[in-house]
Amino acid sequence: MDVRLKQFADAYAADEEKTAGQGDGRSSIHYPAVFLFIGDLIQDAVRPVMQINAQKWDNSAGVMYVEIAPEPTGEEQQARRAKEARYEQEHVTSMRTGQTTDALEAQKITTFLSRPTVNDHHKKTQRPDWHHHFQKDGKHLLELNRTFRQAARRLAEFGRMYSSFDRLHVSVITRVDDPMNILVPEISLLARSILGQSFKSVQMDMYALIYEGDQEEQFGYSSSAGVAFLKELEHIQSADYTLTAPLQRTEDGLAVMVQHAPSPLFELAYVLSDRNERGISVNGGMESSYDIICRISLLKNRQRLETGGESSVYGSDYNNNAFKNNVRNGDGNQGLVSAGFARVRRPDRAIALTVLEQFFYGIMKRMKHSTIVGSREKLELLGLDEQRMDDRIDHFVPNSSRLEDMNGLMTRATSFNQLKSMSLREAEHALFEYGGESFFRDNYEQEMIKRIEQWDAGRELQANITEMLRQHSHIHFYQLAEWTDESGEHSIWQDYHARTRDLMNTLENAQAELDEWYNSRADDLSFQRLPFMEKHNIRGLTRALIDTIYPRKLHILRLQTRLRLYRRFEEHLATVHRDSMQQVKSMDTLGSNLQVAATDSIRTADDYIGQNIHDYYSRLTAEVMDEIEEKRGDGAFFEERSVGDVTLWLQQGASTLLERLMDVCRKELLASRAFTQTFEQELLNRANVTIAYENKQALSQEDLFKELYRTLEDRAVIHIRLLDYTHKHRYEEKYMFGNANGEFVRYAAGVDNTTRIYKTGFVHEDRTSGVEKLNLMGGFTIEDLIYYRNGKTYYDTYIANGYDFHV
Repeated sequence: MDVRLKQFADAYAADEEKTAGQGDGRSSIHYPAVFLFIGDLIQDAVRPVMQINAQKWDNSAGVMYVEIAPEPTGEEQQARRAKEARYEQEHVTSMRTGQTTDALEAQKITTFLSRPTVNDHHKKTQRPDWHHHFQKDGKHLLELNRTFRQAARRLAEFGRMYSSFDRLHVSVITRVDDPMNILVPEISLLARSILGQSFKSVQMDMYALIYEGDQEEQFGYSSSAGVAFLKELEHIQSADYTLTAPLQRTEDGLAVMVQHAPSPLFELAYVLSDRNERGISVNGGMESSYDIICRISLLKNRQRLETGGESSVYGSDYNNNAFKNNVRNGDGNQGLVSAGFARVRRPDRAIALTVLEQFFYGIMKRMKHSTIVGSREKLELLGLDEQRMDDRIDHFVPNSSRLEDMNGLMTRATSFNQLKSMSLREAEHALFEYGGESFFRDNYEQEMIKRIEQWDAGRELQANITEMLRQHSHIHFYQLAEWTDESGEHSIWQDYHARTRDLMNTLENAQAELDEWYNSRADDLSFQRLPFMEKHNIRGLTRALIDTIYPRKLHILRLQTRLRLYRRFEEHLATVHRDSMQQVKSMDTLGSNLQVAATDSIRTADDYIGQNIHDYYSRLTAEVMDEIEEKRGDGAFFEERSVGDVTLWLQQGASTLLERLMDVCRKELLASRAFTQTFEQELLNRANVTIAYENKQALSQEDLFKELYRTLEDRAVIHIRLLDYTHKHRYEEKYMFGNANGEFVRYAAGVDNTTRIYKTGFVHEDRTSGVEKLNLMGGFTIEDLIYYRNGKTYYDTYIANGYDFHV
């Protein structure tokens, strides 16, 4: 259920990226792009980068992703597949991208390289072992040649998706502490040489990711390996770096030399950590770095709008050559670059889950509401009223016509004088012995028992309830649970038990009356007596006795039958209560899950952007639901075209009901005009939801924009820790992504134009759901990194103890 709720929220958030108009709000890249992931530790980045691009780029279906990783063991392969399946389950590609999971898979090529042979000193030479193994094993190079040629072929098929096919952008991504990254120069150069055969030029950037989050167990070796790679990165980015190696292979196995002339291997090398410039863990961890990679890639390779005009109002376009020149060090070498990223946007995921939660509780509130007050009406709806009981008794107990047949019973020989001096009980025994009792038992009591045994009280009660629920859409299992709760204030049990007690008293009185008649004298009976007519008088007494005693017996039997029905229904009412309460508990559990999901989503939305979400959207959801009912009438949500029969859905499982609720919530509530707001409007309304209109403390739009601007700037802190925050070669550029027509964007541009001491720019995206900020900072060296300073101590120690990190 948690996964399904996340998918629901993700789908809504992705859909809200589009504008209210014709456009879908996404950008396009100008030239083809390849993302090259190298190493074992970077595999977790592949899926997120693919997902981000699929959601953000209009022509993302033409991007290639190449993953070069060590060949996994059986267990690692299983874990890898499970992790990928879990990621696919937990993340939904936006429906508007038109890309299925299979389509995304077609854009990814994974090549596994066999691992070096493990020896007793494997860890001491782990990095150089990878390099030696790579050079010795010709299969590696042959496989990589095939991989990059396959990527080139697919890119050619995607060519129509791009405005130009002259240049290729390659982003090489690795973890600094991954031993396999010692192969970065060779693999990158091979990729450029093969892919460059299809393009006039190849622009290649390096993204080195530092993970500092988990250093409790292994920190010494990983830090040393990280320092080793940074040293190598500094070397391959030097102005005099050269590399010549037989990297290409023909189909006949012939080696072709590949040469890199003296110059930095990469256009720019970006170093990104999960800790920012202030030493604080980055919100989102490594996921935030993946966002940065995708945003930098778009900034450098985006398709410009035909209308232009963005730069004149909001700053200059990004110029890669100018940026490269500005981040050079004093010695003329290329400086390293880092970046920070922040977004201020409508918290669509939290909104979706909060509205779904409030919609659920709105449905629950309507289900609980009932205008039925009296027990008599409740019993009548359940089919337990007196008239229905009479009908059942008429069906179970034969009518009195059979008593006429008792007059034909054989009587024993006795005189009238003897009979009239007896009590009725004695007279009946004298006449019939046990024949009368046997007749009544066989024709009435046994027949009643037989008919009741063939009757299913529970099925009839359930049929009554089903019919009641069908005819009365305002009655649900909440009412059933309430009515059948013996301790409840609105229970039917008090009246039901009262009727049972009255019935028992009536039965007791009827039995006493019968006994009284049995004890009376036969001579007191009223019947025609004729002198000297013995037989006539005996027949008259017999008829009078039967007419006096057996209708009363029949009345008692009907009372006993009614009591039996009451007792039988008591059992099944208890079952109805248990079943109804189980449904109530299922609803409560579903409500709790929705509440937890909404609360967690609000919490992750952040303290400022996520404020007042519950207060604002609980009101807004209630208003929209009321509006729908005003148009379509009370009970609109329980019609088939809406939620329908909640009981029926719940009987099929809480997940089935949840699917129905999500579908209706998405189509009828979240699609309402009330939820169509720019993020500025939405946030301003939400910020003031708990403040009265006349209150002077209400947040103004200007105050809101100031807070938003500060929030963006604070959160776009550079993702690396430096020894000196203001080192002399520090160079910065800041870019915003959003709708050029948005009020906040115009405000931010005005602030930047009056206060900036850095270059600013703007990327127009036709969407109103938020604004993003990307801060670029470059010009530092590895010696400026606190990570390098801390790791250098471990590096020197490992070197002194016989460890080798370089070729």
